[in-house]
Amino acid sequence: MGSVSEDASTLYLRPETAQGIFVNFLNVQKTGRMKIPFGIAQTGKAFRNEIVARQFIFRMREFEQMEMQFFVKPGTEMEWYHYWKEARLKWHHALGFPTRKYRFHDHIKLAHYANAAADIEFEFPFGFKELEGIHSRTDFDLKSHESFSGKKLQYFDPELNESYVPYVVETSVGLDRMFLAVMSQAYTEEKLEDGSERVVLNLPPFLAPVKVAVLPLVKKDGLPEKARELIDQLKFDYLCQYDEKDSIGKRYRRQDAIGTPFCVTIDHQTIEDQTVTVRHRDTMVQERIAISKVRELVESKVSFRNVLTA
Repeated sequence: MGSVSEDASTLYLRPETAQGIFVNFLNVQKTGRMKIPFGIAQTGKAFRNEIVARQFIFRMREFEQMEMQFFVKPGTEMEWYHYWKEARLKWHHALGFPTRKYRFHDHIKLAHYANAAADIEFEFPFGFKELEGIHSRTDFDLKSHESFSGKKLQYFDPELNESYVPYVVETSVGLDRMFLAVMSQAYTEEKLEDGSERVVLNLPPFLAPVKVAVLPLVKKDGLPEKARELIDQLKFDYLCQYDEKDSIGKRYRRQDAIGTPFCVTIDHQTIEDQTVTVRHRDTMVQERIAISKVRELVESKVSFRNVLTA
């Protein structure tokens, strides 16, 4: 790398996060008292020798990779391979984007270590491209580390009363690609009925950085103080924004552009009957609810529990 002579420019960088998991397999298994089947997951930097890095952050030399190596009993790997194919696709669908945006691409030509492989592809603006890989890696990695290190990496199965080298099913996602997929799908320029346009980031509510904006209609008559009260109730659980500058319409547009799912407007009626107007980002529909119900509404939409256990 760089303008230096001969092999002084040679760098050695990890091409995947997986090998750190394999090297530490027994450490994790024994200290965690894990029984097969179980998985080890990791997020970290990985590197590729991309001759031509292109398509924005889709293809880079340095990127963030999220991988899980799932260790299974030999002979059960295909059962688990199909399980993780469906489980991972279900996870992607849970984001709420159209299912037609995803498809499987099963590999015919396999890597030397694999006996089955498939990609989950996403329809980016430049076409369907790989978002995640699911691979049945057999016992290649652990056996290779055994061979070169001279150390056993075998699991003692108390039910079979024997030791064996586990097989591995891997799921691997590019974090940068996930970010690109979400942003490219969420960014929308809409033409409204009155002829005006708005830029809106249709992020899944649980991924939106700011969950709720609290907006006093005017900067007087006790409305800012009431808005601050609501912010104080929500701020420990959700990232909130308080905004009192410009017209309410301009404030709505600012929140649309950063993907805030809910705008709560405090007006003079709030002082009288403790109700607020909640505006929904995607539909722009406004509803009147009790101020005490705001937390419940936000929680129902932004909770990962509701999304991933559905």
